[in-house]
Formats: sequence, structure tokens, C-alpha cells
Amino acid sequence: MTYDTENIFAKILRKELPAHIVEDTEHTLTFMDVMPQSPGHALVVPKEPAENIFELSKEGLTEVMLQTQRVAKASIRAFQSEGVIVLQLNNAGAGQSVFHFHMHVIPRSGGLPSGFHGRKPAKPHVLEENAQKLKQELESID
Repeated sequence: MTYDTENIFAKILRKELPAHIVEDTEHTLTFMDVMPQSPGHALVVPKEPAENIFELSKEGLTEVMLQTQRVAKASIRAFQSEGVIVLQLNNAGAGQSVFHFHMHVIPRSGGLPSGFHGRKPAKPHVLEENAQKLKQELESID
């Protein structure tokens, strides 16, 4: 498969589509998943065009993982979660639905059902509130 420059994350990166952005760094963009599995479900996306982990450069992977760690720490604080799921899918056979490499950071607490994707869109004001909570916590994380 060839990288599709018209995928939804590529459009978000180019600011052609809106997103509830948590943090914009030199190498990554972190924003809220519009179909969250739990409150605070965020995505960490490299600015490098790569469909999956097999195409992402070592440098890109390093930057994404460092940001994912920061977002995971912030998620636990911001949403008082008992833990966090860090999830990444490669290719349609594994459940990947947007073909731009991305990491899911999903705050979790006991008893919540889980799956690969949420089932319904969250309300925009909820996504914005959750983005603000994460932003606030990220300010204190190196």
C-alpha cells in the first residue's frame, strides 16, 4: 500500500480538518480521539508520513514513543485512572482503520469494557474539556 496523503490524520496535520488538539510538537501532534473508548482517549500522531510501524523511521518512532509516554503519565493524572492502555495497530488485518501511524493512549479504571475503537462519537464540548485536562498535566511532565 502507498501512503495516502488524503487520510484523515494527514488532513488534521495540515489543519484542513479540525481536531481537539492537546499538544503540537516539532515531530508529533496529540489530539483527542473522536470515538473514545474512555474519557481522555488521546492519539499521538507523527508528523512524518508513514502508514504503519514498518514505514515509520527510527527517529519518528522514538519521537512518538517519548510523546506517548508523556501523554500516558498526563492521562493518569488528568483522569485519575488506575492505569492506561497504549495501543497501536498495523494494517487492516490488525484492525487499523486510519492508515497513518498512530498511538492510542487510553486511561482505564476497573470494570470498564474495552475494545479497539469506541462505538460512538463523543460530544465536542466533552472532547475539548478532556483536551484541556491533558494539556494542563502535560505542562508539568518532561
